[in-house]
Amino acid sequence: MVAVVNVVSSGSLSVELDLEAVAEELDDIVDYDPEKYPGAYVRLEDSDPLITLYRTGKYIITGSSSEQQAVETRNRFLSTLHDRGILPSAEDEWFSIQNYVCVADLDESVNLSALAIGLGLEKSEYEPEQFPGLVYRPTEYDCVLLIFGSGKTVITGAKSIEQAESAFEHLRVELESLF
Repeated sequence: MVAVVNVVSSGSLSVELDLEAVAEELDDIVDYDPEKYPGAYVRLEDSDPLITLYRTGKYIITGSSSEQQAVETRNRFLSTLHDRGILPSAEDEWFSIQNYVCVADLDESVNLSALAIGLGLEKSEYEPEQFPGLVYRPTEYDCVLLIFGSGKTVITGAKSIEQAESAFEHLRVELESLF
């Protein structure tokens, strides 16, 4: 079973912002230090997803557990900006889900060295000195699977949950044919 752990979304307010003024107005929910990072971090409530807001008016929402939570966070963010006089209306120019990060389990240990060879060195990378997992980029899917020796797998870059599920099932089929 594939479980969503992060939905990354982004949007544009179609206005340039003075982030110092925004940080002053939203002092209770914004962390802004331009010497450390050019974006302002906005967290509407402690357990909410993180919104990174840029001078250009573009923003990224990370840490949503579902598409619905990403949309709800966006709507509350736009309302907050409007209510505090930063935006003339609670609307943005565009908003979209960028990718899903999911986890799954093969339910068995995996010999990553053998798997790298079996999957093909052109589609996989395994350098245990650098990273403890195998990085698999199936050509049939526009996502990356990080496979660990325990069988735990992280699917990142998927444009939909269905794509993540399909890529993981493809991996299972590959494993069955190899071992």
